[in-house]
Amino acid sequence: MATTAAEVRLIMNVTETKLPDAKIAPFITAGDEIVDQVFLDDTELSTTLLAEIKKWMVAHMIASTIYRTTSDEKLGDASVKYTGKWGMKLESTPYGQVVLVMDITGRMANAGKMRAGIFAVPEFDE
Repeated sequence: MATTAAEVRLIMNVTETKLPDAKIAPFITAGDEIVDQVFLDDTELSTTLLAEIKKWMVAHMIASTIYRTTSDEKLGDASVKYTGKWGMKLESTPYGQVVLVMDITGRMANAGKMRAGIFAVPEFDE
């Protein structure tokens, strides 16, 4: 089941919910596909939990790009500090942190990491 814009708005901050469906749609497509690929062969998570992970993943993607969450704001001499840092992946937003908590398999935390491999070198006749 695909995530809807209304579902994403329900979990996001009030200031972030003014996005029209058309702006949220690309994030839904990407977020749902990422989660689907990460859990392609998984049988441990229920469909309900996967649907929840998708919603929070979409919110994370939105908060990472067009509506970054702030940790500190100031009015006089205008100043803003954003939460998280680039390169922190899912840990960079509160929404991504919820994804990590909901994923009891740890797959989302490992998604995108390099995999190590060991290959035997065959003997060569000289």
